[in-house]
Amino acid sequence: MKRRAFLQASAGVAALWPMKMVMADATGASLPDIIGTTLIDGQVTLRSAAIRDLASSLRGAVLVSGHAGYDQARQVWNGMFDRHPALIVQCASTSDVMRAVSFAREHELLTAIRCGGHSLSGKSTCDGGIVIDLSSMQSVRVDPNALTARVEGGTLLRHLDRETRAFGLVTTAGTVSHTGVGGLTLGGGFGRVARRFGLACDNVRAVDVVTADGKLVTADAVQNPDLLWAVRGGGGNFGVVTSFEFQLHPMDATVLGGRIAWPYAQIRDVLEFYAEFSARAPDELNCDPAILPGGPDGKGMVVVETCWSADKNAGERVLQPLRALGKPLFDQIGAKSYVALQSQSDEANAFGRRFYGKSGFLGELRQADIDTLIEVSASTVPAGVALVMQQGGGAIGRAPIDSAAFANRNARYWTMVAKGWTDPSEDARHIGNVRMAWKQVEPRTDGFYVNAMADDEFKRVAGNYGSNYPRLAKIKRRYDPGNLFRLNANILPA
Repeated sequence: MKRRAFLQASAGVAALWPMKMVMADATGASLPDIIGTTLIDGQVTLRSAAIRDLASSLRGAVLVSGHAGYDQARQVWNGMFDRHPALIVQCASTSDVMRAVSFAREHELLTAIRCGGHSLSGKSTCDGGIVIDLSSMQSVRVDPNALTARVEGGTLLRHLDRETRAFGLVTTAGTVSHTGVGGLTLGGGFGRVARRFGLACDNVRAVDVVTADGKLVTADAVQNPDLLWAVRGGGGNFGVVTSFEFQLHPMDATVLGGRIAWPYAQIRDVLEFYAEFSARAPDELNCDPAILPGGPDGKGMVVVETCWSADKNAGERVLQPLRALGKPLFDQIGAKSYVALQSQSDEANAFGRRFYGKSGFLGELRQADIDTLIEVSASTVPAGVALVMQQGGGAIGRAPIDSAAFANRNARYWTMVAKGWTDPSEDARHIGNVRMAWKQVEPRTDGFYVNAMADDEFKRVAGNYGSNYPRLAKIKRRYDPGNLFRLNANILPA
């Protein structure tokens, strides 16, 4: 709510009311017509009168270049993408979203949807088009009796976690707390309790969606169940989700978790132990390994991040073999607040850093996979490239492939080669290092996580959804036949 208040206050300072915000540019002159980018990379003239009409119909604000707040509003998490939309519509309500979608369709504008702005591939913004910004819509309402939470489309993971934890409840919600709930959930949604409770998308019971015709549609087990099935892993292809209803689960106030690390010299012992340990781990345990730059000797280190979400005495026994392995550099595993654990990676994934990564799924972690990871890390870790993994299996893998659009159920691990940096002049070098490393890792993987797609991977979408793709294409044709919502892991209308 503080974020919403800030945005409203900023809009007020800049222009007293959204309509006035678009009636004059920064110099006080009348707003000119604006040239926008169309869906097919052409141009369209957006008349000033049409923009004024749009602004006057909204509770939120319309921002254009030159107005206060525009440059801040166009920024997204990945600093690689410095884009300039023709319009940013900061929606304050579902009706605002309906009006913005209708405007985009009527003018055939290239359309991006922004929730938390965390799109790795920069698809939550665009050049010359319209950004429908949900970041002011952050309400979370928990029903502790029904064990559900109703969550607006611009909510961040930390808002969801803090509200649900107040009632001793939880649902799967990623691993970086400033991520948007919407983008994470629509693409699948891994998290520290996913092995126990399923992916974020598996916990969605209902959604409100503004479809390409500008109409609001509710989808649940009774109404429009095909749409509910599609948005649970099918990304933003089918409309703008303005509200999610999540299933919640009771969980202890604190969890047993944290990081344990070993020097790079112990990498083989750690990975071989981890392969066996994780394969037989209970659902209540999530263990995510990473091979990272740094360490006391500068040669890198192997880190395993843990989260045990059930009885802590049982968790101590389960984790004891991991903690007794070799000679750790440090062991930070202990009882702690789940909300605190959820934010421990926030700084390492700070908003505005430049980021590039390539990723895929591993069915198992075999000896040949371990050999490849060690071989690759020997050259990439000194160059500052990280190899990270996220554990699957458990409740994720027990759900049938056709239970939701998310199709990568058989994978026991997700792995990524990635690099973050700040200097734009180093883009080519860092991207090249990641791609070179990924060439060695990729043959060992199958499919990819749509929430972690690089901007050069979008031709592989159909194969990634496998047997679910034909059904997704038919649902896309029903709800978005003109492919208005294409800045995503795009599913073409059948």
